[in-house]
Amino acid sequence: MTYITLAKSDAEIERCFAIIQALRPHLIASEFVSRIKRQEQQGYQLAYLEDEASIKAVAGFRIAESLSWGKFLYVDDLVTQESDRSQGYGTNLLNWLLDYAKANACEQLHLDSGVQRFAAHRFYFKQRLEIRAYHFAINLIQ
Repeated sequence: MTYITLAKSDAEIERCFAIIQALRPHLIASEFVSRIKRQEQQGYQLAYLEDEASIKAVAGFRIAESLSWGKFLYVDDLVTQESDRSQGYGTNLLNWLLDYAKANACEQLHLDSGVQRFAAHRFYFKQRLEIRAYHFAINLIQ
């Protein structure tokens, strides 16, 4: 049975680590739960899709508001277990995020994707997402 839910307990958050680490390899397992808990204080939430007692896809997101976008859901992290890609898990999780955004009166959904992530871009285009801006950044700590 497939279902999507928010990771609330430390154990649920911990179960999401292996999937998130595929997208964020710099993360350290022993620090993961505390990092998620800190981010939750700023509105971050972690959702996961589970099928046959195994987590297949994970999304980290937050709801915010800005002058440019109004109220929006921002997807910080969206990843499907590599061996489970192209089986509909990512689509199901993204559709859940869209429904969650609508249920919370968001006007838009936004995410950034690294310029090198061509397979992810194909997925986003297939899901009707559009490129609307460039994202600029500078490292402050070297």
